[in-house]
Amino acid sequence: MRVYTKFARYCGVAEAKVNHMDAEEFKKEFLEEVKSAAVASGEGKSAEFAGHMAEYLIDSEVLSNFNPAYCRSQRGNRHFRTDGYVFDELDSTMSVIIVDYDDSEPDGESAARMTKSTADTLFRWLRNAVDLSIHSDLYQSVEPSTPFSDLVEFLRHNVQNIHKYRFFIFTNKELSSQIKTIKLDDLDEVPVEGQIWDLGRLFRVCCSEQGRQVIEIDFRNYSPEGIPCLEASSAATAQYRSYLGVISGETLADIYDEYGSRLLEGNVRSFLSTKVAVNKQIRNTILNDRTMFFAFNNGISAVALNVEVKNTNHGKFIVGAKDFQIINGGQTTASISSARYKDKAQLDGLYVQMKLTAIDESSTEEADELIRKISRSSNSQNKVSDADFFASHPFHRRMEQISRMLFAPPEEGAQYETKWFYERARGQYLQEQMRMTRTKQKQFQLQNPKQKVIKKTDLAKVQNAWMGNPQVVSKGAQTNFNHFAEWLEDQWNKNEAQFNDLYFKQSASLMLIFQYLEKNVPKCAWYQGGYRANIVYYTVAIFRKLIQKQFHGAEFDLLKIWNKQAVPEIVGNVLLDLAGQVFQIITDPQRGVINVTQWCKRDDCWENVQKRTTLALPQELGQYLITSEEKKEADRGAKKKQKLTNGINAQVEVYNRGAEFWKQLAVFAVRQNLVNSLDAQALKSACNIPEKIPNAPQSKRLLALLRRAEEEGFAVKT
Repeated sequence: MRVYTKFARYCGVAEAKVNHMDAEEFKKEFLEEVKSAAVASGEGKSAEFAGHMAEYLIDSEVLSNFNPAYCRSQRGNRHFRTDGYVFDELDSTMSVIIVDYDDSEPDGESAARMTKSTADTLFRWLRNAVDLSIHSDLYQSVEPSTPFSDLVEFLRHNVQNIHKYRFFIFTNKELSSQIKTIKLDDLDEVPVEGQIWDLGRLFRVCCSEQGRQVIEIDFRNYSPEGIPCLEASSAATAQYRSYLGVISGETLADIYDEYGSRLLEGNVRSFLSTKVAVNKQIRNTILNDRTMFFAFNNGISAVALNVEVKNTNHGKFIVGAKDFQIINGGQTTASISSARYKDKAQLDGLYVQMKLTAIDESSTEEADELIRKISRSSNSQNKVSDADFFASHPFHRRMEQISRMLFAPPEEGAQYETKWFYERARGQYLQEQMRMTRTKQKQFQLQNPKQKVIKKTDLAKVQNAWMGNPQVVSKGAQTNFNHFAEWLEDQWNKNEAQFNDLYFKQSASLMLIFQYLEKNVPKCAWYQGGYRANIVYYTVAIFRKLIQKQFHGAEFDLLKIWNKQAVPEIVGNVLLDLAGQVFQIITDPQRGVINVTQWCKRDDCWENVQKRTTLALPQELGQYLITSEEKKEADRGAKKKQKLTNGINAQVEVYNRGAEFWKQLAVFAVRQNLVNSLDAQALKSACNIPEKIPNAPQSKRLLALLRRAEEEGFAVKT
């Protein structure tokens, strides 16, 4: 209840009321959303519940992705069932999911409960599914080219690479008080972890200030006294304290084996997900010269909140930490764990140096920003581009700013306008509502409907598919986001004005196309269940390719969808016809890889779809196209408008900082020799605010000077 208390204090509302109402309201809205999505798609409430739960858990970094894979059957007297799975390549963890969805309406206060016996049965069904997939001829009786057959094939061919199983139960029931701890037996000597996620737990994690599952570690569980350390007291500030420690290889591997990739800070995880996780040189040292590891390796850097340190007769020890994240040395950590598992390497005598920065958590947003800055600096010597730190990119702030000001045209029959809400920070849509009264909350939801929320990963998904990268989108939210971020960083540096109101409207239009396909593909006669996401990605990509090919350089005018706030009938029919062809092509028995899900991640699959799609687009589609010249003209106008907006925003920011701020900057910048004649003129105006106000070019120059000064250590004295 700690999270709710913080929000209650923030809002100045009675704690008990906030605790109860917010959690219950979240559950109610979640289930209503599941029901409406099930009616729209025809996929069934249980399947939609699984997808919605997974979406939240991906955002909260509990899961790295989600592949639906429903099957319920039995072999002899062994029942088995699955609803989905995901394999995390970074820590070699296999997560398998089962859903227990209760469709009955609760009678007053008597909501359905998840009992211990039910949970035991569901975990047993998951174990049977995995065990039979690996050790029996189940693969011969499973219908090919189905999501469950993909799961069976994956388990059979990758069993040697799985370090850990995580069995998940997703349920809308309330957990019985009998369920306190979950202990599952190993499977083929591989550890198995069980987790039950009900809506109460989902709310506590996803609507917390962090918006994700926070790791709290007691280091004494791995090493009797904790981690020996020295405090760098001279380096301490109000924002942080630093410790230099020595952690044994056994302890580091044990912690990583328990928490996996969740131990790695988000940017580090994104970086490693596209690289080889195990470094050959590190592995060689572990296997052949482990006592020299401390001397040869740079060690790890980590950050944490609430670091607990104790003095003993043997010195100072770190005994506990909240939100422990490795921000540099993720490859070292993964390599040590992998060498112990795959190579059966001995780790005694292997030690790793560790720098731990304890962050003050009085302000969550400030703490997160400091962690990002430390992560950026710690990785500056590695080939980690700014794209890997995309969470703090100004692109997001611009999209957020546009989304809060830009009204969408009213939908057909509606008497009011709405907005597309861009989530710059995780869980922002929910957290903004938690600070509102009920009346304000209803007004907010009316103006910002849930179906018009654009998450960062959503935008990366729709834009990457539209740019012709459906195979990348199929690799999962994290990999796709990183790919998009690298592209965007390059484009932003070339001309940031191209990311403007027009770009936002086009992104919202692509969201409408995605939503249309997700809703209507399951209703098609050819649809046999499964691969809906892959079908959507490939359909959107091939739709644009065919337009460019068959209409000789013309482009689809996404503004036609924005203005209508819906997909026109002609366009919708074409999309569904294309989706049918895509389905046949990606599930063709002659495909390059048996596993359809894995096949869709390959360049070969995308090339095959482009080569074999034969649909002739109707001429009527021409009314929704624009010529290349018309597109260029629209782009030029949008960029010009954005540059004007940038100038105004720069003037506002410069003015709001006040004359005293710019006087301090002027003294520092002159002393550091950062100022040229044009900078000096701009500073002269800024130091005389409000009598004088710098113009737009001067304001941009001042903000650029400020960034250079901050890199040199400038800080305002209060």
